[in-house]
Amino acid sequence: MMPTQQRILIVDDDPNLLELLRLSLERHGYLTVLAQNGIEGEDAFTQNKIDLVILDVMMPQRDGFTLCEIIRGQSAVPIILLTARQEVEDVVRGLELGADDYITKPFNLREVIARVGAVLSRIDRQKSEPTRTLTIGELTLDQDKGNVRVNDRSVTLSPLELELLHYLMSHPGKLFEREGLLQSVWGYDYFGKTNLVDVAVRRLREKIERDPSAPEFILTVRGKGYRFAAENEIPRRTK
Repeated sequence: MMPTQQRILIVDDDPNLLELLRLSLERHGYLTVLAQNGIEGEDAFTQNKIDLVILDVMMPQRDGFTLCEIIRGQSAVPIILLTARQEVEDVVRGLELGADDYITKPFNLREVIARVGAVLSRIDRQKSEPTRTLTIGELTLDQDKGNVRVNDRSVTLSPLELELLHYLMSHPGKLFEREGLLQSVWGYDYFGKTNLVDVAVRRLREKIERDPSAPEFILTVRGKGYRFAAENEIPRRTK
């Protein structure tokens, strides 16, 4: 039996770019569905079984941020944003709305293919992980439910945030450089000038830490990277 081909929804108001991405992705064995604005994109998403969404941020009628929020409210399907801007506020907003990754225009098509493959591989890896629940201190991560409990507070995480937290919690006390996290969690070597790891950690801290400016769980090792605190380092919280 032939393996099922994965279907990718591409939403961009530039018809030339749409066709370029379609040809490149189909050449690498993917099926594609195309839409030229956010309204068409939502219709295409609801009418097709989509495995991944590539979504332009700046579009008429309905921008990519709005469509990202709509899709994330219905599904955990991975979302890669295309943006012509690199401001940290855009990255934060995209991650906050549940995007898994972003690519800055202009981009190399080989990079797009690598990112798509990495995100889909990460989803497959998540499904095969034997340990679905982790508890350290008063923080419990449940991958099946897609949430975290901190003391008595429930927190909902995006798929990417779940993966990052699961990876850090699986190695308490271990130092990870940013490049290592990018490779292990996002699944590719590209680092360049992006601050993707820092922004993702920042968003995660805002959700799970009592005081994000003085974190207890995800610790910064100055000049090196991040590590998840060992259980004996985490102070007991009072209810």
